[in-house]
Amino acid sequence: MGVLYGRAVSLAVPFFILLIVVEFAADRIGRRGCYHLADSICNMSCGIVSTGTRVFFGFIGLFIYQWIYQHWAPVHLPKDKWWVWAFAFVLYDFCYYWHHRFSHTMGLFWACHSVHHQSEEFNLTTALRQPGTGAFTNWIFYLAIPLCGIPMEVYLLAAVAQLFYQFWPHTQMIGRMGALDRWIQTPSNHRVHHAQNDIYVDRNYVGVFLFWDRLFGTFQEELDEEPCIYGIRGQLKSWNPVWANLYYYQVMLQDAWHARWWKDKLRVWFMPPGWRPADVAARFPKPAYDPRRDFVRFDPPRSVGLSLYVLVQFTLLLVAHSHFLALLEKQPMPLNILYFVFLLVSMVLLGGILENRRIFLWLEAGRMLATAAAVLILGEWFGNLRGPVIRVAIVLAAAVSLAWLVGASRGITTREAAPVEA
Repeated sequence: MGVLYGRAVSLAVPFFILLIVVEFAADRIGRRGCYHLADSICNMSCGIVSTGTRVFFGFIGLFIYQWIYQHWAPVHLPKDKWWVWAFAFVLYDFCYYWHHRFSHTMGLFWACHSVHHQSEEFNLTTALRQPGTGAFTNWIFYLAIPLCGIPMEVYLLAAVAQLFYQFWPHTQMIGRMGALDRWIQTPSNHRVHHAQNDIYVDRNYVGVFLFWDRLFGTFQEELDEEPCIYGIRGQLKSWNPVWANLYYYQVMLQDAWHARWWKDKLRVWFMPPGWRPADVAARFPKPAYDPRRDFVRFDPPRSVGLSLYVLVQFTLLLVAHSHFLALLEKQPMPLNILYFVFLLVSMVLLGGILENRRIFLWLEAGRMLATAAAVLILGEWFGNLRGPVIRVAIVLAAAVSLAWLVGASRGITTREAAPVEA
């Protein structure tokens, strides 16, 4: 599955990036202000984390899928009939609706899914902000599909098609779409889903077909008098993609640890997001949250030089990520893991720089020195890229990056500077 998913992502990412560039240009020309550098980079970093965990751990769900298909399915449907593909697509959408709904109404699954909602902007990069822990639990919601005898290949292509379909509704550039807004997932409907306004919370769960929301009473149209406020209640306040994936687990662990009763320690994980044991709420109170009153954008100040440095480095990481996906079948698994760890560490360090944390400047300098040293000592890069040209190019890039980093970090302001209000 890792290889198949990696191939699909590697084919789709260039198209996604092109559309992001087009939307960004339209945003700047129209002065809409839908893009924020740090937010967008964090979104795409979370997407890289998600891709890696699916590549390495996606086999869990597929192993269970195939076992159920072989041993429990009363029939095995043919994969060369069009109606099987149509049935699989609709059934997947039905399962996705309930998967998505439980991801908003049960703490354990919200801890995973909340990553996708943490962005305080709403644009096409938000679509790429996917959770890194989904490979361990998401498969639970799709067991009806192998029970219906749908072959693995059909299921996988239906899943990928739905995943890619859900990219385009993450935009503010497309307004209402008339009749389409009443039948399928559109940007207007999905803006509602991502909003934290009281009237919009926990609405519009569908992946494609809107009749699931209408059937089960969870549809809400976008209202002109109620502009969407994006992000989550209890803001992340970080550009670290690893912490983004661990944040809400840590919130629930704290409440479970402090709860006096074992029953409450377990209920924390299965009650709706935000539920707290009574004794914990009494000892560690949190004020009621009103997004209209309390929402403040997370935006620590930093120099233009550091922002440009992170942008250039992240662009290089996108290229390296595509290279990583292309190598999945061509190099041993330990090297694939090592390559992904390199990408992961790099993104964490860039996130720390975007947060204006001085320690991450030193760590990033260490990354540059370590990269250059490794290439000089080993004489090659991942994928057997070797030779003097490769060595000189990577070492020179590391040296230029190091010099740029030092220059851009002079006069850096403190991390604790007040965030910019929304």
